[in-house]
Amino acid sequence: MKKQLVALAVTALAMGSAFAQANDTLAKIKGSGAIALGVRDSSALSYTLGNGKYVGFHTEMGERIVDDLSKAAGKKLAINYVPVTSQNRIPLVQNGTVDLECGSTTNNATRQKDVDFASTTYVEVVRIAVKANSGIKDLKDLNGKTVATTTGTTSVQTLRKNERAQGIDFKEVMGKDHADSFLLLESGRADAFVMDGSILAANISKSKNPKEFAIVGPELSVEPIACMVRKGDDAFKKAVDESIARQIKDGSLAKLYDKWFMQPIPPTNTALNLPLSDATKAAWASPNNKPMEDYVKK
Repeated sequence: MKKQLVALAVTALAMGSAFAQANDTLAKIKGSGAIALGVRDSSALSYTLGNGKYVGFHTEMGERIVDDLSKAAGKKLAINYVPVTSQNRIPLVQNGTVDLECGSTTNNATRQKDVDFASTTYVEVVRIAVKANSGIKDLKDLNGKTVATTTGTTSVQTLRKNERAQGIDFKEVMGKDHADSFLLLESGRADAFVMDGSILAANISKSKNPKEFAIVGPELSVEPIACMVRKGDDAFKKAVDESIARQIKDGSLAKLYDKWFMQPIPPTNTALNLPLSDATKAAWASPNNKPMEDYVKK
């Protein structure tokens, strides 16, 4: 009986230690010498060039965060790039597969129940992409049309909310990722693609003929985009936020924005031409991780 109690105690201590490290990302990455960075395949803020190469505004910002974490850890941390999707990004952060997700995730109240968000680094607006010759200029023009959006994104809820509010009726089709959703528009299987403006611009810039497409209509919603970390890991979130604050203060984040949104970028060397918005400037001027619901209240 005594041996069993000792064995149980040892097991409990081991489990407790594992749990503590799982919720102490700084200890985890220092011990392993590596960090798992969540990235995207076809977002404007994070995308792949193929062969395991990931680039973009948020990807490079995430790499700079890792540089700062390396200094704090006293060793160069290796980066393991983990591609995530709209559907699996939150579970992969929760279960420890991803330590820091810097894709294109909207910070909202529902998601804050499952993960924590770093300071907002990009404020997005949801718009409508169409074929330039479609005749679609506004939300009401989508009545009777087929509209694409990406599974697992907040644009799905935005689309349905506007559908009800405007009293219009359209058919929804879902792409498994942003590239798939844009292909639905490009191939004519959808009349419009509703998504973050930066994602629409990025996919248009990479298309065979960008002049065939236009971004139209009103801003359907305003959404703060931020990196995700595990819930309750305050020390890691603080370290990430401090790196972001440093990048804002020394001007390097603004230079990074110019590089990825105003200058020609790979793979087509086309510029997105999306100037820094007043909303993003405001988020940088007073770093916070307010959810999108707070933006709606304004």
